[in-house]
Amino acid sequence: MYTRYEPGVLRLAYLLTRDQHLAQDIVQDAFVRAFGRFGHLRHQDAFYSYLRRTVINLTQDHFRRREAERAALERNSNRDIAVPAVDPIDERDRIWRALLALPHRQQAVLVLRYYEDLSEAGAAEVLGCSVSAVKSLANRGMRALRVTLEGNDEF
Repeated sequence: MYTRYEPGVLRLAYLLTRDQHLAQDIVQDAFVRAFGRFGHLRHQDAFYSYLRRTVINLTQDHFRRREAERAALERNSNRDIAVPAVDPIDERDRIWRALLALPHRQQAVLVLRYYEDLSEAGAAEVLGCSVSAVKSLANRGMRALRVTLEGNDEF
């Protein structure tokens, strides 16, 4: 099962994190959790959906923890945090950063819909929400990307 499903969920994790090593760690954790729950699934065919949902949840948990740690560091810091000068970046990196700045559910919907090429119903199944929620999250996510990337003719 690992050999069959790992490439797809690794791609999903990478698209959500944009970090190969973090994506691999998340996929490893997802498989450990998913295999532990395999016997409890009502339909064994639902394993891949459960595994993708686990990857999304673990990714969201990672970024929540990171934000909480960052906020704690800022609260406890008595000095200003030096912001390094940003080198010019290409457009693809700019889009990825804008995507990663979105709320996690909007990120997940956009990645599932436009990178994983799932239908609205498929994305809703993976996320455990309604099709209308997927439509709403995709709409809000795309609108936020347009605002962030204002001035880009492609958007």
